[in-house]
Amino acid sequence: MSKAKRILGWGALAAAAIAGAALYLSWQPAIEPLASGARQAFAADQIARGEKLAALGDCAVCHTRPGGETNTGGLPMEIPFGTIYTTNITPDEETGIGRWSYEAFARAMRYGVDRQGHYLYPAFPYTAFTRTSDADLRDLYAWLMSQKPVRYRPPETALHFPFNIRQGVWAWNLLYLTLGPMQSDPSQSDEWNRGAYLAEGLGHCSACHSPRDLLFGEKGGQDHLTGGTAEGWTAPALRGGSDLSLPWSRQDLLAFMRTGYSANHGVAAGPMAPVIEEGLSRLTEAERQAIAAYLAAPDRPTGDAGARVRSTEEAVEPLASDGARLYSGACMACHAQTKGTALSGVRPALALNSNLYAQTPDNAIRVVLDGIQHPATDELGTMPAFRHNLSDAQIASLLNYLRVSFTGKAPWPELQARVAALRAETAP
Repeated sequence: MSKAKRILGWGALAAAAIAGAALYLSWQPAIEPLASGARQAFAADQIARGEKLAALGDCAVCHTRPGGETNTGGLPMEIPFGTIYTTNITPDEETGIGRWSYEAFARAMRYGVDRQGHYLYPAFPYTAFTRTSDADLRDLYAWLMSQKPVRYRPPETALHFPFNIRQGVWAWNLLYLTLGPMQSDPSQSDEWNRGAYLAEGLGHCSACHSPRDLLFGEKGGQDHLTGGTAEGWTAPALRGGSDLSLPWSRQDLLAFMRTGYSANHGVAAGPMAPVIEEGLSRLTEAERQAIAAYLAAPDRPTGDAGARVRSTEEAVEPLASDGARLYSGACMACHAQTKGTALSGVRPALALNSNLYAQTPDNAIRVVLDGIQHPATDELGTMPAFRHNLSDAQIASLLNYLRVSFTGKAPWPELQARVAALRAETAP
């Protein structure tokens, strides 16, 4: 036997041994189902606590498809390797989690493995949920199992090879899953620690607001909470790395969590609107205070925001350019603080709007194309869509005019091409 063949043979044997070891180490047993028709009793206060935890965890946001019943799943999540469909988490015995014991539920939340022993894709943020205490997991389980069972079987998730091999998630977990409930930081206040627990655990803020690496794992350290992407939208930085007119103060965060609107930053849009509607707005004020204490930078003087807006708007010359004319005709009536009069709802100041300060124009483009049809709270009012009223060139001209004139930043490069691309991607 030649030397090359011996090397090839030993290499194949080593590869087979490694594959076998990985299969052995990654194997997870099924957990016995509850008996059909079994009834579990939960205390009323436990169910009530679980309802708040479900709101914090945005369960309904991800596990409810458009037009579907709450928590029945079927929401498509597009990723580069295919489409992930969320599961039915109502207590239906055939299509939901009705026969899941608490042990099976806890394993899914902590380890990302379902009752049958299948690995869950980390689109389900178990890397954050694992930090939740046993008591809170039991309360959440109690609430979920006390809801109305609904029979609905979502479409099967089908990813391209090799991502369709679920056991491969075991190797990903070795890199990105840190097991165990969150530990308090003794150098911080009780309120700060409570906020950290809520935001980093069931709140899973970092799932959207942290950047990801090539393996789609969250970046930690100094990159943690410095901005990410979610469903094609830019999720802005919650800590550091933020390029805004004004930093997010504690009061800004509180107002935004309550209503979906901050006068110093703008209105919740895209995937953030349902997070406010179904989640953060339903928390107690003490819980929101704690999250704000954890996320907000120490309050510091920011100058007179109102004076900044007035001086910017008063400098507008309506006929000076195509962008200025578009702003005067399409935006000023609702958005100009000094001249406009909103027909209903709030009147965000574009000179402070976070989307205009972002490095990428995607959020601003999406809002102009499709408006805000489903606000986080009714009091905010809606914004009309301009998809069928403005061309790609007009939207690009308008947005770069707003960015340069209202923020002092350089125009976004190749903006018209990006408008065209997003118009096509988001076509109804």
